[in-house]
This record gives sequence, structure tokens and C-alpha cells, in this order.
Amino acid sequence: MLLRLPGVYRPQDDTEMLADVIAAEELGPSSRVLDLCAGTGALSVRAAEAGAGSVTAVDVSLRAVLSIRLNALTRRLPIRVLRGDLTESIRAERFDLVVSNPPYVPAHDDALPNRGVARAWDAGKNGRALLDRICAQSPDVLVPGGVLLLAQSALSGIEKTQTMLEERNLKVEIAATADIPFGPVLEGRRKMLEDRGLIESGQSREQIVVIRAVK
Repeated sequence: MLLRLPGVYRPQDDTEMLADVIAAEELGPSSRVLDLCAGTGALSVRAAEAGAGSVTAVDVSLRAVLSIRLNALTRRLPIRVLRGDLTESIRAERFDLVVSNPPYVPAHDDALPNRGVARAWDAGKNGRALLDRICAQSPDVLVPGGVLLLAQSALSGIEKTQTMLEERNLKVEIAATADIPFGPVLEGRRKMLEDRGLIESGQSREQIVVIRAVK
């Protein structure tokens, strides 16, 4: 059970999918892992428990940072926790594995919330406000042969993510996929998603994928 302050994303199916893919990676004492949009630190914890020698968790939310520190302390895991905007605070560093389960839900407009629980999922009208930036920034902090693991919904454009990463000369594959029922957020946006042609009338499930990209 992970500790979670109010407003911090509660780990769900996408988090567990990504955690399982992390566990399948070869991590050892020399492995350096970066967790972007870390939330409760669930993925950082999984990487540390899988044997990574160095784990850095980054989130823009102060409550998320505090939640990660609490979860690391209670498990006695040496996770470095930074408050920051994606890779801005660690641009000079290089990592063997970058993992991220960012906000990716299409919103009513492009104005991103800077507080409140919606901050954990709202990602602009196309759901790509964070995905595009992660695709652009993460290759720069990967070592040659390093791996990016990124979770997202089909509603926010899987092919766009693949194309952006391939344009940065990464080798891309789908490492995991699942169809899961709509949660309360998507249920509340059903008409908006139908009007935009992102879902069919009556659709009640979305496809979640974990993208694996090797530098």
C-alpha cells in the first residue's frame, strides 16, 4: 500500500502495466533510472525493488514529491526525489531507463490545471501536452542503448508517439497493451470524446499501451 496525499494520482491499471514492464527490464547496481511525472512514486519503488542502483523521481507537484519521499522512507529505499518540470532539473545527467506514466486524458481545452486532482490526468485537448514534451526531451537524457518506457491511451495518439520517437532515432515497440473500462473521468467526457470522433457511440473501454523505445 502506497501513501498518497490528496490530489496525487492513485496508481491504477496503467501504473501496474508499466510496473510489470519495468520488472522485466535488466536492472542492476549500475542501473540509473529516471521516473518522470512520478506521482506516488509507485514506479520508482518498483525500479528500486527490482535492483536499480540509482532511482530519481521527478514531479511538478509538491504533494507528489512529499508522497514519494514518504513511500521511499517507509520502505527504506534510496530514491532521490526532485520537484521539477520533466527533465529541466536533470538535463546534464544520463540514465539507463526513463519511465513515465504522465497525464494523457484529452481535456475540454488546452489550459492545463496547476493545482487540484485534475492535474493528474488533464493533458490538453489532444491529450498530448506532456507526451509530446516527454518524446522530445527523454532521448537527450538516455545513454546509448538506454530505454524509455511510456504509458498512454490510444485516445491520445499512439502513432504520434511512435513517430516522434522514431524521428529521434529510437527503436520503438509496444511492450504491453490492455483494454480497460472507462473510469469516472472518461465517463464524464463521453459526449466530448464522441463529438471529436475519438470514441464511437456507446464505447466504454479504452486501450492503454506501454511503449518501449531504445536509443
